[in-house]
Amino acid sequence: MKIWQTEISLSLIESRGKNTMVEHLGIEFTEIGADYLIARMPVDHRTRQPIGIMHGGASCVLAETIGSVAANFCVDPDKYYCVGLDINTNHIRSVREGFVTGTAKPYHLGKSTQVWGIEIVNDQKKIISINRLTMAVLTLKD
Repeated sequence: MKIWQTEISLSLIESRGKNTMVEHLGIEFTEIGADYLIARMPVDHRTRQPIGIMHGGASCVLAETIGSVAANFCVDPDKYYCVGLDINTNHIRSVREGFVTGTAKPYHLGKSTQVWGIEIVNDQKKIISINRLTMAVLTLKD
């Protein structure tokens, strides 16, 4: 089932991320499917905590970024926009280097909320974190 309500492309997503946290952290969108969106983020000086492992907050940033971008392509942009309402993250294992990759898929695409599941894995495809993101669907004001 195709979930996108508006044109979506990797180049469009990349252009929207210019001069934002997405660009600063090196988050790169890599794949768009009929009902999912994938992006990756480097584990480096920007995303590590002082003890050398990826900061849990960086995992949350990646999850919310992918889910938020996906959510906004699932609504009519002339009428609505989506913002994060709640995120829940379970950190499963740590990672020190390489990339982490997140895949977002919707659980619920409603009129006032959306709920997304984002699974983040390391380069060996082992789960780093499991995330649930609730998005508020808001009406654009004239």
